[in-house]
Amino acid sequence: MRELLEAFPQSALVELARTLVRVPSEQGPLFESDPAIQSFIGDCVMPMLAAFGHAGWRDAMGNAIFESGPAHGARPVMLMGYAMTHPANAMPSPFAAELLDTPGGPALRGRGIAEQKGSLAAAIAAFVAASRIDPGTRRMLVLSTAGETGSHVAAECILSAIDVVPALCVVAIGTGGRLSLANKGRLDVHVEVRGRSSHSSTPWAGVDAIAGARVVMDRLAALDLGPKRHPLLGAATLSATGIRSFPEATHTIQDQVRLTYDRRLLPGDDADEALRQVAAALQGIEPWQVEVRAGVLQYPAEMHADGAFMRAMRAGCARIGVAEPEVFASHGCVDAGLLQRRGCEAAMWGPGDQAMWHTADEQLPVQALVHGAAGYLGLLLAAGSGPA
Repeated sequence: MRELLEAFPQSALVELARTLVRVPSEQGPLFESDPAIQSFIGDCVMPMLAAFGHAGWRDAMGNAIFESGPAHGARPVMLMGYAMTHPANAMPSPFAAELLDTPGGPALRGRGIAEQKGSLAAAIAAFVAASRIDPGTRRMLVLSTAGETGSHVAAECILSAIDVVPALCVVAIGTGGRLSLANKGRLDVHVEVRGRSSHSSTPWAGVDAIAGARVVMDRLAALDLGPKRHPLLGAATLSATGIRSFPEATHTIQDQVRLTYDRRLLPGDDADEALRQVAAALQGIEPWQVEVRAGVLQYPAEMHADGAFMRAMRAGCARIGVAEPEVFASHGCVDAGLLQRRGCEAAMWGPGDQAMWHTADEQLPVQALVHGAAGYLGLLLAAGSGPA
């Protein structure tokens, strides 16, 4: 812990985190291109890192990329943070960045502090500290414009903008300080049911798409997703997450219903096969027409418990003098699966209790923030540049 606090004192880390919270970067209708998110990166984080001696640059989507050490050569270790937070909603004073006295010690309060911004603060501190302690090793810190959108688009843009796929990557997001050895992926499946509209006074003249949607839902509720079970993640799941009917008019038998399903994928699952499975279950639903198409895909991830990432983490924690994080498996996903598909060992890991995400009283203990930054720093110092 001494190496972190000598290079980046606790008071500076706390103020850094408070600065990040004070600048809103909520999910909005424009998603990654929302002006508030672009401004958070351009007007808050870029000057912050420049003041630490890391000018950085931005890619085509406005994601921020910072490097330390040699500009080319060995594959770097990377920390990936996220700019976009859940909307403030009913949270009182979401951007006040209050420092609270709690029974467990001081804690920070504000939107995103337990989900994205606490881990981002820890990542910035670790990156800056590592560059001061060991300036000759190549490392990267990237800040994605995503965070709430459930898409790999921003991460894909980052990977296309850098010259080499990192050897190791921490996906810096709140996991309660645990390290995710595996996570499910997700495929959005869109189902459209078409009937024929009529006035509701003569329902027999139409073909009720809502009734067709009920048949669809019954069939998919009964769909057997197969016997596969993962030792950490269990079974795949299929869940309805949205439904709308049209036309949006009174006294009208509906001629169209759109449903969205969330199909969770286990490591090794084929997304195309998962889509075909749904489509096959919905064949022959007369008199309705049913169309099934794929939506956004996020890949599952799985990392070996004795692989390069875990060895570096263990060595780093021993060097810094902090306890190794507990490992777990996540039913949610961010970008670890994409990074792994590109040849980078990656895992979600960061300070912030997931039970606090999106709540009206989102908090992060200061000790968890400091411990998270120390863990990141240990990994950066132990991993070095990784394998060439």
